[in-house]
Parts: sequence; structure tokens; C-alpha cells
Amino acid sequence: MRDKSYVTTIKYALLVSLCFIMMLPVLVAFLGSIRTTGEFITRPFGLPRDGVKLDNYILILTDPDFWRSSVNSVVITFGVTIVNVILSSMLAFVFSRMTFRTKNIWFNIMSIGLLFPLVVAILPIFIQIRNFGLTGNLLGVILPMAAFGIPSSVVILRGFFISVPKELEEAAYIDGATIYQFFFMILLPIVRPAIFAVATIQIIAAWNEFFLPLVVLTGATETWPLPLGLMQFQGQYGTDWAAVMTYITILMIPAIIFYLLTQRYIVTGLTGGELKG
Repeated sequence: MRDKSYVTTIKYALLVSLCFIMMLPVLVAFLGSIRTTGEFITRPFGLPRDGVKLDNYILILTDPDFWRSSVNSVVITFGVTIVNVILSSMLAFVFSRMTFRTKNIWFNIMSIGLLFPLVVAILPIFIQIRNFGLTGNLLGVILPMAAFGIPSSVVILRGFFISVPKELEEAAYIDGATIYQFFFMILLPIVRPAIFAVATIQIIAAWNEFFLPLVVLTGATETWPLPLGLMQFQGQYGTDWAAVMTYITILMIPAIIFYLLTQRYIVTGLTGGELKG
């Protein structure tokens, strides 16, 4: 029994240590946001010596560019999520409920997309976006992000779609339902935990995306989302690190709150939990 208690203690100590390491950047950003740039540079991990300073928050929250970037981030986030969920749910339905000769081949080809992050294909993506005239346009960010999220979303949804009994589908068709009615009115409500999981993952990814907007929206500052807004504090001779830390803190708050509220859907979706979730 004593050996088990030692093992449990070691496990919890490791977990606490890992949590601290993961939360350290968040703590540094928060401490930097309530101090001046000079204090932050000299003591990155220190507490404010002359009291908490909220000037950085007032500076950012009263800046019209911040709110314009917020609107752009919301548009990108919901655009990516809506496009991804609609297309991936339809593809998952095809790969799980329909039968045709090359189904497994096409599913394997699509699954290869899991091996290639968006950054790897940034050059051909940019060329295509430029050919379609979408540089400087939010659609140039929404469409590639939604497309590169489809493989993972389909893999999650397909497992849930397969778990729905075939007899339920046959009973729906016997009662006169069309394939579209079965899909929208029966199947999707049943697998809503997986839908929520996919949507949550896409929302968090789109909200924090930096590299693709940097490539596609460079020069069109009026279309910049929040992650790109950090560059406005980069001067020719220095950086206002206190403002940067404040901006990062504000950017993290919605993502953290949203994740805490929806984490059970992510866990259910990724572990194939109860369909009633």
C-alpha cells in the first residue's frame, strides 16, 4: 500500500509540474500586461513593484483597430467552422453510410491530409489564392483553413456515424424519409457530441491562426484578425512588450473560456464517448 501511495504522489507531482510548465507562458503574459515595458524586460517573472498598471488594457480596449480586428477574427472563426462542419459531416456520411467500390481508397487518400499541416503547403495555397483574387480577402483565409481541417473532422465524425445502428436508418426509409431527411433530422441530432467536438476544435484553431493570415492578408491591415494585430506594437527601433503581453492576454481569454465551457465535447468526440453526450 505504501508503494502505491508513493507512485500516486509521484504521478501527481509530475502532473502538477507539467501543468505549471504549460501555464508559465500564460502567467508571464499576464504579469507583463500589468507592468511597464521596462519592468517586464528587467524582471519577466516578477510582480509589479509600484502597483498594478491598467494603462495597457485601456490603450488596447479603446483602440478602434483592436475592435476591427476582433470583428475580423469572429468572421474568420465562424466562417471556418461553418464551412468545415458542413463539408466534413457530408463527407463522413458518405464514407460511413454509403457503399461503393472505391470508398476505402478515397477515404485513405483523404486521410493522408492528416500528415500535412497547412504550413507545408503554404506556397501552392498562396498561388491559388492569388489566382482566384482572394489576397487581402478574408475568404482567402477561411477556405484553406476549413479545407485543411476536413480530414481530422471526417475521421472524428465517421466513427460516430458508423456507430449509429443500421436498423435506425432502414426504419427511417421505411417510414418514408428521404436520405436528406435522415441525415439532417435523425443522424446529425444523434451525433451532436461529435459535431460540437469538431466545431470546438475548429473554433480554437481558427481564432489562434497567425501564419496563414500573415501570408494572405499582408498589406491589407483593415482585414487583419487579432493575432496579426500584435505587429502594430513592433516599431523600427523597439517593441512595446507591455502592450504585446496585454494584447496576448486579451487574445487568450476568449479561447480559454470557450475551451473550459466545451472541453467535455472535445473529450467525448475524440474518445468516441456516449452518443447521448
